[in-house]
Amino acid sequence: MQFLSLLAGASVLLTPVLAQTWTACNPMNASLTCPPDPALGLNHTFYFNTSTAVDQAFNVTAGTLNYGNNGAEFTIAQKGDSPTIQSQFYIFFGSVSVIMRAAPGQGIISSIVLQSDDLDEVDWEFIGGNATYVETNYFGKGNLSSYDRAVYYPVSSDTRDNFHNYTTHWTAEKLEWYIDGALVRTLPYAAADGGYNYPQTPMTVRLGIWAGGDPTENQPGTVEWAGGVTDYSKGPFTMYVQSATVNDFSTGKEYVYSDHSGSWQSIKTIAGNSTVAHKLTAPPPETIAQKWAKLPTGAKLAVYCSAGGVAALALSVLLFTCIRQRRAGRREREAYNAKVEKERDDAYRDQMELREKGLGGWDNSTQGEDALGGWGGSHSGSDDEARAPLTSKGPNISSYEVPSPSRSTSPGLSRMASPGPVVLSPQPQSAHAWAGDNQSMSGGGGYGNNSNTSPRSPTFPLTSQSPQYGSGSSKGGYHRF
Repeated sequence: MQFLSLLAGASVLLTPVLAQTWTACNPMNASLTCPPDPALGLNHTFYFNTSTAVDQAFNVTAGTLNYGNNGAEFTIAQKGDSPTIQSQFYIFFGSVSVIMRAAPGQGIISSIVLQSDDLDEVDWEFIGGNATYVETNYFGKGNLSSYDRAVYYPVSSDTRDNFHNYTTHWTAEKLEWYIDGALVRTLPYAAADGGYNYPQTPMTVRLGIWAGGDPTENQPGTVEWAGGVTDYSKGPFTMYVQSATVNDFSTGKEYVYSDHSGSWQSIKTIAGNSTVAHKLTAPPPETIAQKWAKLPTGAKLAVYCSAGGVAALALSVLLFTCIRQRRAGRREREAYNAKVEKERDDAYRDQMELREKGLGGWDNSTQGEDALGGWGGSHSGSDDEARAPLTSKGPNISSYEVPSPSRSTSPGLSRMASPGPVVLSPQPQSAHAWAGDNQSMSGGGGYGNNSNTSPRSPTFPLTSQSPQYGSGSSKGGYHRF
């Protein structure tokens, strides 16, 4: 152990370990009037799994932190990185237990520091190139006149791969360092230069990481103490902190220096509840169920009524909207039906007009009977006459009844008409029989002698085949031939 102390002293001779030690106002300076130090005043465990735990009672004084399954991550990824946090509170004697894993890397220093405004200091230092030892150290009033105070102690397993509990127990009589619950060092008050260099004023808690091996940022002695020059290309280098349990042995609102001596007897405790303690002990925000349970019965009834009124209003709006839509749909349907009915009426009137003009859509008075292929009304005779088969006065003719004409003058409109005259289809006979007993074809149009019929030749060719009707015939349409 003595060897370790001497080794540590030789190392410290090469470096002022002040990378993360500073003060905004030193009460030892008679020309300054420093503000009171806000107290913690209680025992609390901070779990660094989210930023909320840090923001609640700590300030990030350098760099940035990330959070993961291993807790808060203090990472050096490049030159100049040195993420550090500092508590918003002070403790005036107490204990601090930190569960952490040190960062690897030559020249990389992980640290736990307690420090006061007048630069009293208690340290844990972890050198990234040393996996099995941890350094303990202290300073009083920033005194750097001697460098024989650092001592290195072994750890049961690699400090960079495993989490360990590092605890500082600090009273007015002695200062103790523990590793995983085992006491490794004790500093009595009198052993620190008769007490003058003994840390004894209110301190903050600081956690951080820095590159002691950066030759552009540190003196050569510091680089040597840190284990050598840092190679940033081998990074990133990360220190993990899971939790910190801090117990302030004093109670009160804040701490005040009554003089410039820097002794613990000069510190006055102001009674009251500290701001940080109030935040830490404040109950969590109430849930909706908890707030509801606290409401009086009358308020709950009012809420029920209001909710019922809102629901009724919403239902009324919904019904009104549905009814309105139904009415609008009914009006649209009626308008559509009226449109369809009008189209039907127009189609019927067109059909009647076409019927009056003739089956083919021709006006007899202007176009003549020839417009209907010679089968106008004056030639058709009565229905009975038209349907009687011709036998004795002409060739044997089998009757062929033309389907009722039905013709559309425009797409989509069907023209229905009454049954038209019967057209007789001639069948092939002998020349004599066709001549009608040597009668001329002029009088009867080749259909026998009929004195009541004006001489006229048929407008269609006489062939041995029956007239052929197109597809319109099967649909009742009129087919010209």
